[in-house]
Amino acid sequence: MRIQESGENYLETILILKNRNGFVRSIDVANELGFTKASVSRAMSILKEAGLLVMEQNGNLVLTDSGAKRAAAVYERHTLIAKFLELTLGVDHETAVQDSCRIEHIISEKSFQLIKKHVEDHPETV
Repeated sequence: MRIQESGENYLETILILKNRNGFVRSIDVANELGFTKASVSRAMSILKEAGLLVMEQNGNLVLTDSGAKRAAAVYERHTLIAKFLELTLGVDHETAVQDSCRIEHIISEKSFQLIKKHVEDHPETV
């Protein structure tokens, strides 16, 4: 099952909330993204069907190994692209974060790896 951009955003949000709070519930995701609990519930069902997420008895959302891997990849793209835009090109922080959220889903692996290499090779600019 192919997960769309919105699914990747949910996975990334779950990862961020888990790192911030130690646990994640659907209501936490809804509050973080400003979505209704019904919308989040539907998305969580899709992610569970795709094998990317499990819901524990107590309602905690837990990423599977493949879900965690996918979330980490999206998060890496998001943070690295935002850093590149902001520090290398001078884009203001808010715009860099917003733009990276869109770019992270469509950038080719080749282009992303070149940006990553540039950031690694030029730490003085980032």
